[in-house]
Amino acid sequence: MEYRATHKYARITARKARYVVDQVRSMPVESALDMLKFSNRRAAPMIAKVIKSALANAVQEGGADPEKLVVLNATVNEGPTMKRWRPRARGMAYPILKRTSHINISLADREAVGSAVKKGK
Repeated sequence: MEYRATHKYARITARKARYVVDQVRSMPVESALDMLKFSNRRAAPMIAKVIKSALANAVQEGGADPEKLVVLNATVNEGPTMKRWRPRARGMAYPILKRTSHINISLADREAVGSAVKKGK
């Protein structure tokens, strides 16, 4: 069975969050959380929080064993962009784009996924 969690409107660009998500995809949940704990990227705590939320969903809804779960799908999509203006000389203004993203994590049992999963690092 698949267990999901989402963090919408996360205040980080999708491009920067994808670096971290690409590393945890297909990893066992325990290994992914350990890796995120020591990551220096700003997106790491956000993604760890979403993985913990999906893990709580798995335990609450399906009674799944946390040690047998792997990160099945991990995607980051662009959210809406907030547009602000920075005043400049001679009455001009430069735009500031504050980008957001939607982080989606899916967990599944290792046996159900099969051999498409990494063994962990």
